[in-house]
Amino acid sequence: MKKTVKILAITVLVISVCVFAMSILFRIAGIYINTTPSFPVGFYKIVDMPITKGAYVSFCPPQNSIFDIAMARHYIGTGDCPGGYGMLLKRVFAQTGDKVSISESGIKVNGELLPNSAQLKADIDGHPMPQYRLETVLDDSEYLLLSDFNPHSFDARYFGLIAHVQIKHVVEPFLTKSN
Repeated sequence: MKKTVKILAITVLVISVCVFAMSILFRIAGIYINTTPSFPVGFYKIVDMPITKGAYVSFCPPQNSIFDIAMARHYIGTGDCPGGYGMLLKRVFAQTGDKVSISESGIKVNGELLPNSAQLKADIDGHPMPQYRLETVLDDSEYLLLSDFNPHSFDARYFGLIAHVQIKHVVEPFLTKSN
């Protein structure tokens, strides 16, 4: 019995070390692993492209009470961003010069309602969701980031615009569950 437990413990340790080492190697190679339902699960690689509408971007959330709540409720993970937040992956839906409005009924960009952008009143556990409101024209340092893949994603519907300085990389999916 002791020998079986020892073998199991060593196996778990070796697997843990391998997973940790692979995650470091992936990050060095410019590869993100997405395990959240906001976008297809899989691997995304950093690309040298400008931030444009439709691009996937990784960003560090701003350190504020909305993201503190999001982390406490496990909408976002922990990581190396300020506040201990994990980096997020979203898609760019509006940038410089676009007129954006965020309301309970959804997000409009230049007067067009985006699909799956209506705000939820509560999360799956019954916690009330932030009810963010905005009507503005974006300047050259602001982006509207959200998921068009999952209508339950924690995105701009709840936290608003993201500053250019917070965006770390443009990424592209290269090996995902949907590919």
